[in-house]
Amino acid sequence: MAKLQVAGVPEHIGFIVDGNRRWAKERGLSVAEGHRKGYDNLEKIVSAAHERGVKYVSAYVFSSENWKRERTEVRDLMKLLRWVLRHELEKFNRRGIRLRVVGSKLRIGKVLLRAIHEAERRTEGNDRGTLLLCLDYGGQQEIVDATKRIIAEGYSSDDITPELISKYLYAPDVPVPDLIIRTSGEQRLSNFLLWESAYSELIFSKVYWPDFTEQDLSEAIAEYARRRRRFGS
Repeated sequence: MAKLQVAGVPEHIGFIVDGNRRWAKERGLSVAEGHRKGYDNLEKIVSAAHERGVKYVSAYVFSSENWKRERTEVRDLMKLLRWVLRHELEKFNRRGIRLRVVGSKLRIGKVLLRAIHEAERRTEGNDRGTLLLCLDYGGQQEIVDATKRIIAEGYSSDDITPELISKYLYAPDVPVPDLIIRTSGEQRLSNFLLWESAYSELIFSKVYWPDFTEQDLSEAIAEYARRRRRFGS
């Protein structure tokens, strides 16, 4: 008999938060203002997702390819992330949300790295939900890093299994995403959670991320609930 699962509320939603720059440009605003609006909306949507029973939310906030963008945009994004990690923790703690940052982090400066470690430490006891910020993240690089760690620990080629590789990913204790939502009308994963998304349901929204509403979230969860997940069977 084929494996068939009726979807309900997803345990883990991944968001590709696309469209901040275009949202700002269409309103005559700076790119930095677009990213700030994007964070404001992320905070709102994460809270709404947890209220609806979602346990984990992953947000693709800065990819390993984003370093190629203009230096001023990269600088402003890093400043915004430092501000969030330093000044928004009380909100996360009040809501019981644990904050984690996943990615290679090789090109992140020491000041931001310290802010990441401190934010993770101060929220690690929260258990109402988890927000994973995918920062300096690339799905291909995650698989490469996992493979290097496996080799460094002396495993042979005969030992390699999907289960073993999964144990060496950036957040092996986090369930794979049930649902991935991408905003702005683009219809691709763009190197987001490539290993973990093997059987994720995908929803593509035409609205820019700053305009993605709680109603849009509810409709996406309702659409997910109507689907039948076969997991390749």
